[in-house]
Amino acid sequence: MSPYQPIFHEYNKNLIERAKANRKEMTPAARRMWYDILKNLPLRFLKQRVIGNYIVDFYCAACHLVIEVDGDSHFSEEAIAYDSERTAYFESLGIWVVRFTNTEVLQNPDGVFEQLKQFIFRPPS
Repeated sequence: MSPYQPIFHEYNKNLIERAKANRKEMTPAARRMWYDILKNLPLRFLKQRVIGNYIVDFYCAACHLVIEVDGDSHFSEEAIAYDSERTAYFESLGIWVVRFTNTEVLQNPDGVFEQLKQFIFRPPS
């Protein structure tokens, strides 16, 4: 198990309904991440979790980890800048962020699983 203690994070209550809707309409890559990868790990993950003013794809409070599954819309200059801003915010809270592309998740779920284990079972810093 992880040596980390869960931390409560402030969140924008106005985003809760949107997060709930997102949970019901997962992309194929997010669905694979949830059912084929995260469900095989010994930690509790939440999908479409609100942290601050953002909705993250997956969050594990016990290991302070956000997992994002990025589709094509994340590769424009604007999206890259926005994602960098989000990552900086999460890191300021002591949360690690790991990103995978839709293609990685759909075509190499075993590789994604192996990479995630490195983040989840890392020693505390």
